[in-house]
Amino acid sequence: MADPRADANPSRARRAAPIAASAALVLSAVMSTGVVTATTPPPGRETVAALDPALTAGRGAAVNFVEQEAENAVTNGTILGFDTTAYTLAAEASGRQAVRLTAPGQFVEFTLTRPANAITLRYSIPDAATGGGIDAPLALSVKGKKASTLLLTSRYAWLYNQYPFSNDPNAGLLHPDWWVTECGCVPQFTSPTPTFGTPFRPMHFYDEQRVLLGKTYDAGDKVRLSVPVGTTAAWTIIDLVDFEKVAPAIKSAPRSLSVLDFGADPKGAVDSAGAFDAAIAAAKAKGKSVFIPAGTYQVNRHIVVDDVTIAGAGNWWTIIKGHEVALATPAPDGSVHTGVGFYGKYAEDGGSSNVHLSGFAIEGDVRERIDTDQVNGVGGALSDSTIDGLYIHHTKVGLWFDGPMDNLKVSNTIVAEVVADGVNFRRGVTNSKVVNSFFRNTGDDAMAMWSHHVSTVAVDENVNNVFDHNTVQTPTLANGIAIYGGRNNTVSNNIVADPIREGSGLHAGQRFNATPFAGFLKFTNNTTVRAGTFELNWNIGLGAIWLFALEGSLTADIQVTGDHYLQNTYNAIMLVADWPVKDLYEISNVHFKDVRIDGTGTSVLSARVAGSATFENVDARSVGAVGINNCGTFHFTPAGSEFSVTDLGGNDGGGTTGPWLAPWELPNTITCDDRPPVVPPPAPSPW
Repeated sequence: MADPRADANPSRARRAAPIAASAALVLSAVMSTGVVTATTPPPGRETVAALDPALTAGRGAAVNFVEQEAENAVTNGTILGFDTTAYTLAAEASGRQAVRLTAPGQFVEFTLTRPANAITLRYSIPDAATGGGIDAPLALSVKGKKASTLLLTSRYAWLYNQYPFSNDPNAGLLHPDWWVTECGCVPQFTSPTPTFGTPFRPMHFYDEQRVLLGKTYDAGDKVRLSVPVGTTAAWTIIDLVDFEKVAPAIKSAPRSLSVLDFGADPKGAVDSAGAFDAAIAAAKAKGKSVFIPAGTYQVNRHIVVDDVTIAGAGNWWTIIKGHEVALATPAPDGSVHTGVGFYGKYAEDGGSSNVHLSGFAIEGDVRERIDTDQVNGVGGALSDSTIDGLYIHHTKVGLWFDGPMDNLKVSNTIVAEVVADGVNFRRGVTNSKVVNSFFRNTGDDAMAMWSHHVSTVAVDENVNNVFDHNTVQTPTLANGIAIYGGRNNTVSNNIVADPIREGSGLHAGQRFNATPFAGFLKFTNNTTVRAGTFELNWNIGLGAIWLFALEGSLTADIQVTGDHYLQNTYNAIMLVADWPVKDLYEISNVHFKDVRIDGTGTSVLSARVAGSATFENVDARSVGAVGINNCGTFHFTPAGSEFSVTDLGGNDGGGTTGPWLAPWELPNTITCDDRPPVVPPPAPSPW
């Protein structure tokens, strides 16, 4: 999570990063020993977040594409072995596996399961030795005939070092005075100062490319991606391909003005920002909407929108693409760059309302993370507005909203390959929702509600917001879905897969100067898979759902109902207070009901805080350690733990140590094993 309008979240310094070996050694291990020989599985296997779709039925976004994982396809390459360790290519891959191609002629071949005329390829190629990325070709053939040669790039991938990261693989520590977990030290107070290998903490390896195939191919046709002779890449990783039948471009919109009539260039040779502004002004004056026909339009700054409807021909056809532009002097909002984006007026300038954006792509040019920069796909304050059917790529944040604002709906939108959040409701966002949207490879929380407390007035609080039926894949830092303070908010029917480091699938945190949680917070019918990452500062595993008391207690009514936590890397559920405040804050009034837990590396519940929780019909299987790891506040008093568990019945199943909710654990027996052995959980299966 980042605040692009305030000061870069100094508390992010608490998110140190993890790993016991140098990043260079880790990558070397992935490329040499962490592979298994490829096999030939049955072709044409559709997945959702690398799962059998039956395991996620009714949850996540209903998207227009079907996904196939490369490790399930036919290949003569090598499959990266399953790995959840940060800074590895496998860990950042969907399903924690991908296929590596190294020699000309090596390929991955998919079999269409449905008609398709377009693909989205998720891939990784190496960085340049000095950073900045390289370009490399990849051959695409369909039905045995060459269709095209794709030009892959790593210019928007590969970040290094400490937050907010660097594009330089050879740079020294960005913050020599920060705690560094690799040595358990603060380097400036260490004699001699430790020397770290480079590249240090590489991450954000993947990018994606969308390709129209030129015609519709049928189920059963084969699509092959292969390394051509003369490639400039030492290796190419294929993670997955999304196959889609894209509808034809929309030709016009009723009662609209075309940007072409105001001089916009659909070939992208000249900047069309002025033409967009003129079209918007004329449409508002005439009570009409704005239409952007198919084409690629160059726009290198914000398009400010208020009381206007703007529609494209479809997000595969209408592409708004811009350069990141350095400003001669910083802007009033703190930006040192500008770039393509559609922005409502800021709340302090009155905000915008009645804005409706649909049917186009926003292609940014952001290759670094500068938290003061406003280089997001959509921003500002938008009340009584809708955003539908956008594709947002290579911006800093996909959609960042600074309230107060009310009644916004984001739907059917894709955010991919951004260096910070996917979407963030910040400060006083009310009665708003994000539904049926898809987020992949975000550089921070994929979806966040942040009730950022910056004044003494009630508009700081986020109230009555909903994140429903969304899919999150592979956030490279922090959480899949995170809620920071607020009142009466709901997270429901979402899928969150493969968070990489320092975060969880689902998170509620009293942190980042958020307003206190109040009323209720509901997590309902969500599915996480391969979640619960390693928290490097604490040297412990988190949970698929993680409640965190850092700056205050969590005592609002937190209801977790119907969630499924699958193949949890460490714990399924974690409640924790930061050590310096463990005797000040508690987490209580938390209620788990009708929850399924399929596989944990450690415990079902890890409690490292004072407080309480109730459990009803929470079923677990393949539990790797003791069912409840109850440390309380670590005082180990004769009265037991400071955290109590209430069994409301129906809590069945367990694992290697017996029933997960054993009678001897209640209500507050100390069962504290700080770092139990991790038992890799099995892959999920039907319940």
